Amino acid sequence: MGQILAIDYGKARCGIAATDDMQIIASGLDTVETKSLMEFLKKYFSENKVDEVVVGLPIDLKGNISEVESDILKFIDEFKKEFSDIAVHRFDERFTSKMASFFISQSGKNKKKRQEKGLIDKVSATIILQNFLEQRLR
Repeated sequence: MGQILAIDYGKARCGIAATDDMQIIASGLDTVETKSLMEFLKKYFSENKVDEVVVGLPIDLKGNISEVESDILKFIDEFKKEFSDIAVHRFDERFTSKMASFFISQSGKNKKKRQEKGLIDKVSATIILQNFLEQRLR
């Protein structure tokens, strides 16, 4: 069994999270500039067995799809061409940034660290992945 990787895709940078090989625990992995995402994934996949990828689905509070979705769809097309053997799932990412900010603030990090957008993206990816794993158990 391989890992499941989650991507909180953004125009500037992407948060990345991964499970352990048993697909039980989600952990924040990294934050990568969006322009370097495919390069990062190629390297990561060459060093780790990944079975599935979960990409956040950006829906706002009114149920509308965010404008970044067109970029995400282009990325998914490119991803499927490059990694055709890895399943891609979408998962609602509503509230993950707010939840990430809250969890970071509760962790005792100083204000500057709490406002670091890269950390928020990585924690958001972890929340997306953990929620994805929990939904599978239902």
